[in-house]
Amino acid sequence: MTKEMTHGSPMKLILGFTIPLLFGNLFQQFYSMVDTIIVGRVLGTGPLAAVGSTGSVTFLIIGFCLGLCSGFAIPVAQRFGSRDYDELRRFIGNAVWLCVGFGALLTLLTVVFCRNILELMGTPADILDDAYAYLVIIFAGIPATFLYNMLAGIQRALGDSRTPVVFLVIASVINIVLDVVLIVLIPLGVAGAALATVVSQLAAGLACLVYASRHYEVLRMSRDDFKLRAPYVRRLIGMGLPMALQTSITAIGSVILQASVNSLGSQAVASVTAGSKLYMFFACAYDAMGVTMSTYSGQNIGARKIDRIGQGVKACGVVGIVYSVLALLVIVFFGKWLLLLFVDASETAILAAAYQYLLTSGLFLIPLTYVNVLRLTIQGMGYSRLAMFAGVFEMVARGGTGALLVPAFGFAAACFAGPIAWLMADSFLIPAYFHVIRRARRGEGLY
Repeated sequence: MTKEMTHGSPMKLILGFTIPLLFGNLFQQFYSMVDTIIVGRVLGTGPLAAVGSTGSVTFLIIGFCLGLCSGFAIPVAQRFGSRDYDELRRFIGNAVWLCVGFGALLTLLTVVFCRNILELMGTPADILDDAYAYLVIIFAGIPATFLYNMLAGIQRALGDSRTPVVFLVIASVINIVLDVVLIVLIPLGVAGAALATVVSQLAAGLACLVYASRHYEVLRMSRDDFKLRAPYVRRLIGMGLPMALQTSITAIGSVILQASVNSLGSQAVASVTAGSKLYMFFACAYDAMGVTMSTYSGQNIGARKIDRIGQGVKACGVVGIVYSVLALLVIVFFGKWLLLLFVDASETAILAAAYQYLLTSGLFLIPLTYVNVLRLTIQGMGYSRLAMFAGVFEMVARGGTGALLVPAFGFAAACFAGPIAWLMADSFLIPAYFHVIRRARRGEGLY
């Protein structure tokens, strides 16, 4: 079911759109947590560290794919807001070809050079083989990542944030069942966890494809819609590539940081893995708010309703601040207990370090709110290149922390890498947001 976000209460629309997204993100993190719990509990600390050591490079490559898909969905949201459905279908048709091309290229390169990447990152020798076994399967599943995220992005651009969540929940159940089968019953080790993730994502993508082809009237595609057209390709790349590079640029800093954490040993890697897995559970809300604002601002810029964009940013900011306070309280009072999901109680040193990482992040969740809300609002308005610079600030912060502070101050410095990155990104995004709003009010920069 499509939904226009160009009229009605911004707060009500934002909550109505965000809550299903949050539910889906929580389930996505839930089955990611199940991977980590089973790996940590069944296979041990070594395989847990191996999976964790791949996190930053996975973020680098898969984040690039997600950024492309999110960028490709922006012109779709804008055309839906302006009710230009013929153009909307042509953008989707051209986006399909771009996804096929980028997906094939990325899969080939990452699978071939997977071990080299891990070695360049200084992955500890005792976990290198497990890290490779996990990561190469994740990379081989890149086409499934494109399939689900492109289709989910299109559905959200049409105002439907619920349907992709339904299929994501189904995929989560599939993932959990496969985890038990491929790790516990059929001992495939960390490769089983990766295979479960890829298969479940493919299932979600295929379900979205079947549903979209049958239930969205505006997506009744013709052969002509799939004809490659240079203006559409340029517009899609102009939106998608900066968003993809923004994620990857941010991830470069994470890769540098991960390499520094790797140098501290497998115990430090396991601590960051456990702490970051639980942190990501709390961060689901910020991802949902960001995607909401991308769709909301995209539809409203398409309808030329600039004032509504500002109203939406204020409403989403209030939601984010309230959530941040509640999340911090949960971390303070229950964080140590929740970490026992990933690490055995006997691993006291790892538990203490993981809690330190989690609490440090929790103290800076309000700045994280505005990183997601403002960046995705700017992107939804069509200023992907400008928003990309926020990723540069995050890269410098994380990379600088990893290269300079971690060697000098150890694990404690690694805990502050995220908060420093969020503060630096906000220092750019806040003035950038007011700049693009002023331009939009003057009618400048609109497609």
